[in-house]
Amino acid sequence: MACREGCALASDLGLQKIRIATDCANVVTAIHGPGMGPYGHIVREIKAGMASFLTGEVVHESRKANGDAHTLAKSLIYKQLGRHVWLLAPPDGVCTSYHVT
Repeated sequence: MACREGCALASDLGLQKIRIATDCANVVTAIHGPGMGPYGHIVREIKAGMASFLTGEVVHESRKANGDAHTLAKSLIYKQLGRHVWLLAPPDGVCTSYHVT
């Protein structure tokens, strides 16, 4: 579902080149494979969405690399249902693993 939402956001923003990173190896395998199984309809939707980009890929990253994503996901437990997008400044406590100067 997160990959599908990532494709939708990238499309809404008019992006032409995207890379979606996930720590779920099963998702990457499903998207690169035939896309069958219990979530096959979602995988097929992701593949169709990715075809609309000039380049698009879904890659696997270790859980160690996604500390900020995990913190963000946990912080949304207390938010209202729906989509939440922060383009300029993420919520407090997120993206603390590095500082841009």
